[in-house]
Amino acid sequence: MARSPLKVAQMLESGGPGGAETVLLQLSDELTRRGHTVVPVRMPDGETWLDDQLESRGLPPRRFFLNRSVDPRAVGRLAAILESAGVDVVHSHEFTMAVYGAAAARRLGVPHVITMHGSQTVLTRFRRRVALRWAFRRSRAVVAVSEATREDMTERLGTGVGSLEVIPNGVPVRPGDAAGPRAEFGISNDEVVILAVGNLSERKGHIILLKAVSLLEERGIGVPWRVVIAGRGEQHDALAAFADESGIADRVHLAGHRDDVPDLQAAAHVLCMPSLWEGLPLAVLEGMHAGNCIVASHTSGIPEAITDGENGLLVEPGKVEPLADALGKVLSDDGLRRRLSAAALATARQRFSIERMTDRYEALYG
Repeated sequence: MARSPLKVAQMLESGGPGGAETVLLQLSDELTRRGHTVVPVRMPDGETWLDDQLESRGLPPRRFFLNRSVDPRAVGRLAAILESAGVDVVHSHEFTMAVYGAAAARRLGVPHVITMHGSQTVLTRFRRRVALRWAFRRSRAVVAVSEATREDMTERLGTGVGSLEVIPNGVPVRPGDAAGPRAEFGISNDEVVILAVGNLSERKGHIILLKAVSLLEERGIGVPWRVVIAGRGEQHDALAAFADESGIADRVHLAGHRDDVPDLQAAAHVLCMPSLWEGLPLAVLEGMHAGNCIVASHTSGIPEAITDGENGLLVEPGKVEPLADALGKVLSDDGLRRRLSAAALATARQRFSIERMTDRYEALYG
């Protein structure tokens, strides 16, 4: 049965590019396709990627400012923005919008939904934990993107496990063309391509990946390989220096931020996610949909998508040798790589589609 069209505010404090920003964008696309009206609300943070993406879709974001770290008057300003847009429901992503969105939605008498994309840093301060408890109690629903995130937040906030539900991220299927990246990086047909996607921050573990492939070289694996890392961040120079010092710089490509990730996925054979912690990373789900073999850290929400030995390989986060062992297996065993890839693709189609995710959010909106 078709749902009545809604005006849905999609609110986020950060501009990306990153996982939460991409989820908001893809959810907005699917809601719009289904006939709903999306009203983006953003707190300017110096990053414009999400703003540019929204504006290119004809969805210019409304601006919401805080004059200080705790700004009670901002609730009124946000409520005025939402009221002028005539929204039916407010969907807040991450901490700041969750708190101010809950207060503003309550003032307007409209439903409020929160999505928390991770919990490792947001709960470090007592004041933040108090504010989130308050916001959770005043919202129609609170969503975590993985069971691991829900369990961590429940334990640290003491809200009761029943107060949070899990809606796994879903991604749209976007077929890519391998020809462009393979030509750009000079990749030959016999080379196995390992792709990593994510901001170049310490927690993403890209240095662990480079140390692992360097160790494989020392072992004399004998399989030609390339590593492509798509992302930008403060670790760029350290990664480049390590690749140069290790003698692997000619096979490591620090590709920066990319808008052609589907093409990179199509060119790759292995998607490696060596993170120290995650929510439920979109890059893993995109790699699964692209039919790549997944090698990732056994941390946070990743094991909820990947079962070790069944549809990918999982290793202890932060450890070089286990990651090298896993990569060595899938580089040298084409049959194993293809079997894991096929199983990952089947899992992605069954559990992690954008349609399935949007169905569940629609049910919460009412």
